[in-house]
Amino acid sequence: MSAVWIIAKREMKLGYRNPWAYSFLALFSVFSLALVLIQSNRAAGLPAYTHATATMMNLILYLLPMMTLLLGAFSVTAEKEDGTRDLLSTYTLSSWAYMAGKFVGLVAVLASILAVGFGLFGLVGAWLGQGVTLADLALFLGFSAAILLLYLGIALLIGALAANRWQALTMGVGVWFVTVLAWPTLLIASLNLMPHSAVKPMLTFLTFCNPAELVRLFTVIQLGAGSILGPAYVQMVEGASGPWGPVVMAGFGLLWLAVFQTLAVWVWERGRRRG
Repeated sequence: MSAVWIIAKREMKLGYRNPWAYSFLALFSVFSLALVLIQSNRAAGLPAYTHATATMMNLILYLLPMMTLLLGAFSVTAEKEDGTRDLLSTYTLSSWAYMAGKFVGLVAVLASILAVGFGLFGLVGAWLGQGVTLADLALFLGFSAAILLLYLGIALLIGALAANRWQALTMGVGVWFVTVLAWPTLLIASLNLMPHSAVKPMLTFLTFCNPAELVRLFTVIQLGAGSILGPAYVQMVEGASGPWGPVVMAGFGLLWLAVFQTLAVWVWERGRRRG
């Protein structure tokens, strides 16, 4: 545990000195101001899920996965380029402790960016009298935190696989493009190739393969707007809206992180042995 904390503290120091982190912080702060303006268009008394809420969720999905993938992957890949991995391989530091420390440190850095962005969202909204409530902040913080954690698992694996930052950039942008931008087109194209009886099971399976889509759908269902998803998602809506829905979602998130963390550790350890 001490080794994990040492790596985490080191990662936090490096993260807070990273110009990429401050670039994303500035971008996320500007983005938060835009959220205040969007939120101001939501009249009091409307349902929790409105066009403004959907727009805010989509804006978060465009920025946060990219930010997490690049910062996480670059953090790991940089250790290969500057020779830190070779130095660490001479110590009795396990790959598990190293990756766990990286994860904890990166969560702290990214959570700081979220805290500043949404803090600005709340303060400016209150100053302008736009009626930003704690429920609104909790909704978007929870939504963003889930996206951050799930994509950070992918980012660590990308960092372990990539030989340099250019490869990490290419792989990170590729994952972001497939899971955020191109997902609806790819999903429809894939389902059109399958027999009708396999559409619903495959739709559920593919949704669980995409963290952005899964978190978005789960949030929509929790807001009581599951009916807008259509008949293909009936079983998912019934399951997610039930009392065990959040528990199943949390369990899947932990499983997702465990799988990607294990893969990242295996790839990193293999790279250490090969030099």
